[in-house]
Amino acid sequence: MKCPYCNASDTKVIDSRPADENSSIRRRRQCEKCKKRFTTYEKLETMPLMVIKKDRTRETYERSKIEDGVLRSCHKRPVSTEQINAVIDEIENRIFNMEEKEIETSVIGELVMDKLKDLDEVAYVRFASVYREFKDVNTFMEELGKLLKNK
Repeated sequence: MKCPYCNASDTKVIDSRPADENSSIRRRRQCEKCKKRFTTYEKLETMPLMVIKKDRTRETYERSKIEDGVLRSCHKRPVSTEQINAVIDEIENRIFNMEEKEIETSVIGELVMDKLKDLDEVAYVRFASVYREFKDVNTFMEELGKLLKNK
C-alpha cells in the first residue's frame, strides 16, 4: 500500500477493525518514511448481481429501482420511512440470500408485492397495477378480489 502523502510503498498496519457491519475491514496505517497516518478499507470483491428483464436483456442490480417502486406505491400512505427502508432491506436480503448470480425481474416483483401486501394494501394494489400491467378494470377487480378473499 502506497502512502498517499509521499508515495512511499513501505507502510505498516497499526490497527485493524471491522467496519460497515462486518462487511469490510478498516485499517489504520503509518508510512515508515514520512510517519504520517492514513486509513484504508478492505472489502471483498464480488461479482455484481445481474437482473434479467422481461425482454431478456441483462443489467446490473440497483437497489434504487426497488426503492423507487416502493416509494411510488406508498406515496401519501400512512407508511413511515423506517417501514419502507425495513421492507426494502428485507427484499434485498432475500435476493442476496438466494446466492444467485442472476435474478429475473419477475422474482423481484413478486418479493416486492409480498412485502407490500403485509405493509399496506393500497400500496400493494398500486404496485401490482403497474407490475402486472392490468389491461382493463376486470383484471384489476380480479386482483382486488384475491386480496379481499385472503383477508
